[in-house]
Amino acid sequence: MSNSDTPPEQGIKVGAARRKAVRVSPEGLVREQALLPDRALPWLITPTQPGIDLAEWSAAHRQLIENHLLTIGAVLFRNFGVRSEADLEGFVQGLSGDLLEYTYRSTPRKQVAGNIYTSTEYPADQHIPLHNELSYTREWPMKIAFCCLRPAQQGGETPIADSRRIYQAIDPDVRERFASRKVMYVRTYGGGLDLPWEEVFQTSDRGAVEDFCRSHGIEFEWKNDNRLRTRQVCQAVARHPATGEPVWFNQAHLFHVSGLPAAVREALLSAQQEDDLPRNVYYGDGAPIEPESLAEIRRALQQETVSFPWQEGDVLLLDNMLTAHARTPFVGPRKIVVGMAQPHSISEPAASV
Repeated sequence: MSNSDTPPEQGIKVGAARRKAVRVSPEGLVREQALLPDRALPWLITPTQPGIDLAEWSAAHRQLIENHLLTIGAVLFRNFGVRSEADLEGFVQGLSGDLLEYTYRSTPRKQVAGNIYTSTEYPADQHIPLHNELSYTREWPMKIAFCCLRPAQQGGETPIADSRRIYQAIDPDVRERFASRKVMYVRTYGGGLDLPWEEVFQTSDRGAVEDFCRSHGIEFEWKNDNRLRTRQVCQAVARHPATGEPVWFNQAHLFHVSGLPAAVREALLSAQQEDDLPRNVYYGDGAPIEPESLAEIRRALQQETVSFPWQEGDVLLLDNMLTAHARTPFVGPRKIVVGMAQPHSISEPAASV
């Protein structure tokens, strides 16, 4: 690799970078720089001339992009003329191989082309908190790419945050307690309150669901009225397989009942037992998680959030372990599509870090 291909942040503390002079690649085809003046992520790559195909250019510079991802965690490709789901699919395939199916779902999405999906289809007035994709499981994609085909008239950003910085920002006592005790996700499907199990597991075959659960270390229990309850203990903290760095990697703050709006939470708890909630989370031993610990986690997430407005044709590529993502409320039509690749799994919940 030539010196000009060296990732810009090596030897520099992530997040501490200031805006640098724009760099032009050796071929003169792209410019690179930090998007924001006070944060390293996302790293911005733009073409120097029209007609440069993103999929072709990125496939020819996989190592450069991988270096940026491992150092910074997020790369934003802008002004490459990306216009369709097929463009995103070709980009991800060229970098990381076949795209992954979205299985064991926690949110509603639609499959729009190949293994390209809509972003989470929650109502536009709802905020989706920061999270790493599928970090409520023991298997997840290492790469996730978002493409803006139509930005909202107002809002609708996809905020991001460095999972390494989140880990460091959380009070050490809270961080170590979660790392050692891990997290248990309890989900109850059916009853019209959340996704039905048929959508979550993408099958109506109970036997196939049971096979999936057994092979993934998920306890399951069939309930009355075609309902299903599952429990799974997963990591709270993980180490990145390439960098060895510890990252905050769970969705405790998102699954916990305290994350619901107060009126929704009160209505649910007044109508049913806590065990029957559509989703909730506990420590790995089944003990309740302290409200103050969840408040500390949410504080750290908010502190590390980075946001920027989408532009049509933007492609945002994340290392899914190093960078969390979210969604802000929005007004007007919005179309963001998503592709995931490079599966990674652990056979047992991660050890303490």
